[in-house]
Amino acid sequence: MSEIEKKEEQTVEEVKITLDDCSPELRQVVEFEEVPEELLDMLVNVYKASEDTSRQAWDQLPASAQNVLDNFEQFHSLIALSQSYSGVDFLGEMQESEKPADMSDDEFAEYKAVMLDKVLFNCVKDMCKQLKKARRNPPMKREFQEIFKK
Repeated sequence: MSEIEKKEEQTVEEVKITLDDCSPELRQVVEFEEVPEELLDMLVNVYKASEDTSRQAWDQLPASAQNVLDNFEQFHSLIALSQSYSGVDFLGEMQESEKPADMSDDEFAEYKAVMLDKVLFNCVKDMCKQLKKARRNPPMKREFQEIFKK
């Protein structure tokens, strides 16, 4: 391994983000939902990557729906968890599916990327719908709030 490759490898290792680098709210979600160790790296990466999308969705929610949770970080953490599980399920299904004969490898890769993006977007959309519903449904609201009780 050349010196440049060694330095690049060290740099990659140095920037590895862990659950400790994330919000307390994400750690609460992980603990409450008993997220398996094998999913933590993906969850942390999804959490970091989805912040802008989550923020846009949060900002578009009515205040009454935002008030179901205490803050944006709780919302963002729930979305990251939902996207992680949905992403794993989707990728597992795609591993089992065969590339159509009329698609090139690049077309199939693009198709999978577009479909994954839709799956992840649907997680955000679904969470928004659930919060809107929870504002008028006290038991559902309590379920959301229970996750973040310390």
